[in-house]
Amino acid sequence: MADSVPSDAVNSVRATLVRAGRTDRPKVTVPDEETDRFPEFDVVRVGTGDSTYFARVDLAIDDTMEIRGLYDNARLAKEGEGENYLPAWADDNGLDFERTVHLDIVDEGFFYGLRAPGERVVYRVPDRPDDGLSDIAEGIEEGSQ
Repeated sequence: MADSVPSDAVNSVRATLVRAGRTDRPKVTVPDEETDRFPEFDVVRVGTGDSTYFARVDLAIDDTMEIRGLYDNARLAKEGEGENYLPAWADDNGLDFERTVHLDIVDEGFFYGLRAPGERVVYRVPDRPDDGLSDIAEGIEEGSQ
């Protein structure tokens, strides 16, 4: 059963919505002093209040942590394929590049929340998957590549 957790009951990191290179695609960057709160090169769940997505946390060229997209499942997030919901989320919230956004640390290493400044969100936090099942799924995925 998923728990409901309000954004004002968790710790938050002030991140920035920036342009990904010279494109019009957004990405979220995490300040250097907060990077240890995010699992590098791992896929996490990210709630936006009304939806839950998957995102890969990457290390950028300038050594900042970044999230380049929100995807429907872990495989799409790992590969950066399929529909990326981050641009639509930014548009829906009226956010331009160089704006502060909040990354809420709901369940560190597993579930984070993304929200616009001044917004209060109630996240539906899914249960963590069974470690044994996760190991099996990763083994199958690695074997099919």
